[in-house]
Amino acid sequence: MWRECSYIIRGKNRRRVFLALETPKTSTQLSDGLKIHLSHVSRALGELESKKLVVCLTPAEKVGRIYKLTESGKRVLKIVKGLSAERS
Repeated sequence: MWRECSYIIRGKNRRRVFLALETPKTSTQLSDGLKIHLSHVSRALGELESKKLVVCLTPAEKVGRIYKLTESGKRVLKIVKGLSAERS
């Protein structure tokens, strides 16, 4: 699990996208809310999906796919948020 935490923390956009997924969102909602270009959000989501931290709830859709944290992702989120609070 610590390897996943390190992976999240190392990437600025990946970390921001991951932290924003406390509630399910589309890539467009993430892009608009975080002020990150959509291609960067899509890349981060793909990376997080490959690590099994995020899952797409609507994979058959071409537009408006909804993403959420997996159970493993939720555990990593607690640790990452704790680490972020320690740095403040």
